[in-house]
Amino acid sequence: MHKDSRIIIIGAGVFGLSTAVELVRKGYRNITIVDRHVPPVSSLQERKMPMLTEKKVPDGSSVDISRVIRFDYRDPLYAKLAKEAFDVWRDDPRFRGIFHHGPNAFIASKAYGRTHLKKCTDALDGLSHPWEPMHDQGAIKSKFPILYGDTVHTNLSGYCNRSSGWADAQKAITVLRNQCIERGVSFVCGKQGTVTAFQKDTTTRRIVAAQTESGQDIQGDYFILSAGAWSTSLAPMYNSTISTAQVLAFINLTDAEMEAYKDLPLYIDYDSGWFCFPPHPEARVLKIAVHGWGYTRTTEKNGISLPPTTTRSKRTNFAPVDGVERLRAGLGTILPSLAEREFDRVAVCWYNDTPSGDFIIDYHPDHTNLFLATAGSGQ
Repeated sequence: MHKDSRIIIIGAGVFGLSTAVELVRKGYRNITIVDRHVPPVSSLQERKMPMLTEKKVPDGSSVDISRVIRFDYRDPLYAKLAKEAFDVWRDDPRFRGIFHHGPNAFIASKAYGRTHLKKCTDALDGLSHPWEPMHDQGAIKSKFPILYGDTVHTNLSGYCNRSSGWADAQKAITVLRNQCIERGVSFVCGKQGTVTAFQKDTTTRRIVAAQTESGQDIQGDYFILSAGAWSTSLAPMYNSTISTAQVLAFINLTDAEMEAYKDLPLYIDYDSGWFCFPPHPEARVLKIAVHGWGYTRTTEKNGISLPPTTTRSKRTNFAPVDGVERLRAGLGTILPSLAEREFDRVAVCWYNDTPSGDFIIDYHPDHTNLFLATAGSGQ
């Protein structure tokens, strides 16, 4: 691929923006990112209540008030890669005020969850990185007294990794967006950037152009598909990915509650998939979620699961009833003092999952100039 090749990146989420930054760093000079939404701009108004003010890419997994930053993975390769990324989040001055360092508490009571955690700690051992075992509820509460209230749960165990944390996702995406702009990457957004199909040359098996909702064709030499859960609508994935919606909720906190929960760890229950973040210091909310198989949305067009494609600026205040029940059940077990609190907002976040949880970073088998950078799988 020549340094002056016209490279078109479909998707302005974390995959697309970070790919553009890396390509520029390697000397490529002609890069355009297209997306139906403009990457976000942080503002004081958005910081006051990000989930209620105008949002960009509202249903995608790149932009929200928080995303987990960890390297606790059962696969040693992912653990190593994530540790390298964690070190950048922690040390790079660009992420000050964006990355929030703190401990995690990864817990399980059933055999599958405990097996997963054992493989995670084995990977940490392989990195020569310390972790703290928590053999029962007493050990967990000695480190994190806010958890579980007075209820006794007999089979709980897990571990704590003090090198963990979370990032303000919207601010992080803004940093990436600014890096792209400063380095000469072009953006096409709105209807002109909403890709509906690829124009193909069947003889050469190459993509010629990205066709957009406005009727404009965006021509290029190479195309990188990084549209997350929307990727399957543009290229066949041959059952290697599925778009799933995961449920989440937000609870507004009082000043007293912000103080009470300030030392809450990043908590993940590997039996139920329920997890929560420490309170967001600016939005002043507690975010909880469930990561699991998720919900599908099958379309009549081709029978595959796809998220809505309607352009809008805010997350819909909706989650499936049983998903809300799972959120509420986890809250009742782990933070019972908040069990009866009304959710300020519920929502779904769309992921692009693979059966193994692996990323897909490779050329598409049907097209010699179409590269895939997708399948975040909630990682």
